[in-house]
Amino acid sequence: MRTIHVILDSLNRHYLSIYNSEAWVKTPNIERLAARGISFDNHWVGSLPCMPARREMMTGRLNFLETNWGPIQPWDKCLPEILRQQSGTYSHLITDHYHYFHAGGDGYHDLFSSWEFQRGQEGDVWRPIVDGQAAPEGTRGKCLNRGAYWNNQQMLDKEDDLAYPTPQCFERAIDFIEQNKTADNWHLQLECFDPHEPFDCPKKYRDIYDDGWDKYQYTWPDYNAIDPEHDDEEAIAHIRKCYAGTLSMADTWLGKFLDKMDECDLWSDTTLIFTTDHGHLLGEHGYWAKNYMFDYKELAHIPLIVCSPDAKAGSRNDKLTTTIDLMPTFLELHNATEPDTVQGKSICHLFADESAEHHDAILYGYFSKDVNMTHGEISYCRQPLDDSELYNFTMPSAGRRISDQEINDAECGAFLPYTTHPVFKIKTTSHRHHNAQEHNLIYNIVDDPEQQNRIDDPELEAELAEKMRDLLRAYQAPEEQYTRLGLETK
Repeated sequence: MRTIHVILDSLNRHYLSIYNSEAWVKTPNIERLAARGISFDNHWVGSLPCMPARREMMTGRLNFLETNWGPIQPWDKCLPEILRQQSGTYSHLITDHYHYFHAGGDGYHDLFSSWEFQRGQEGDVWRPIVDGQAAPEGTRGKCLNRGAYWNNQQMLDKEDDLAYPTPQCFERAIDFIEQNKTADNWHLQLECFDPHEPFDCPKKYRDIYDDGWDKYQYTWPDYNAIDPEHDDEEAIAHIRKCYAGTLSMADTWLGKFLDKMDECDLWSDTTLIFTTDHGHLLGEHGYWAKNYMFDYKELAHIPLIVCSPDAKAGSRNDKLTTTIDLMPTFLELHNATEPDTVQGKSICHLFADESAEHHDAILYGYFSKDVNMTHGEISYCRQPLDDSELYNFTMPSAGRRISDQEINDAECGAFLPYTTHPVFKIKTTSHRHHNAQEHNLIYNIVDDPEQQNRIDDPELEAELAEKMRDLLRAYQAPEEQYTRLGLETK
């Protein structure tokens, strides 16, 4: 068996026609994948944002209940290593996700048998220009004071697809397929930072959407609420068209990759899984981006397509799945046994049996913020109590994201129930989402998909709280999580 894991970053399922009949973004090659495989309609995130999600893809277990954005830890039992040790599987990573190569993102890429890194995304500190180019006059957004971004832009042919890292990643993947088309037993992780911001691409992709914006440089909104002074309907439409253009560029190159798979006749013994780490807000609910607001469906309900020899072409599955399911799925596809630390469940049994059971509920969220739960019809956001206590369980390899003072004040011991490794226990701040209300949030996400009408039902909340307590126990949450959420342990 050969397996391919394709990850686009910040992919909002609402912009995909396979999930939204009113979607206006043109993604014919994502549609092409869906026609070949299974579209999962009830797939959700686990730990957010980028690196916590990727650690889940490596380990098959939630991490937002115990730690922040961070590295692979010494005790983590990870997908590429298990594949190599148990099944002799060769694994290769192709990525432009530059967070792997920052302090705090350590230990991911060198799990693979080999890896390639395409440079230049977002604020990647790449081009060594001492007297770099400043932002153009009038520039707005997160890029304003990002010197590395402008240095990289200065060296970029903006109308050449292959000057951009996402097409480069797909080109490297096409080369990998050509080089290894006769080999068996390999795993390719192909991930592209796009359509993550900044929403940059050649003009021809924005032209698809008639983007006529010419007021000032604006492709990268701040992580903040919509600014009513500047973000009028025209500005919001422009950003959405920039996102659409960046997504269409990625889709175009996905198509070239699929063409190579067709040419090499790989589908009979290859499983391809296509997904994302999380969604992204593009003005919906009055916000840009992610992280600080309530975890709306646009962030947490994400796309998943599986093309496999056992998958019924063009089918759909509504069973509840989540990011921690991906790692055990790849293990099963390569006949490897999952370690007892895995909390996800392989979805292989869903390929041929649409009625098979899977999760009845899952948790998701950000470390130190609210804890969310869904069973696919109801979403429940439980907010921490004021001044509640919380700890980050990690090791010094988390780098400069941990201050000297935090290290000096930390305890060290075998605090995690699933490992005897010593770990730092660092006191941190517990907080609610931006503009949080005084009550927990319950929504019927089927009848109220935009989550506008909160359900006030104490009896229902008591049932949901009991289920959340059960899941916290199943996911081996630290004891203080129960206290900070007002959920007594039993």
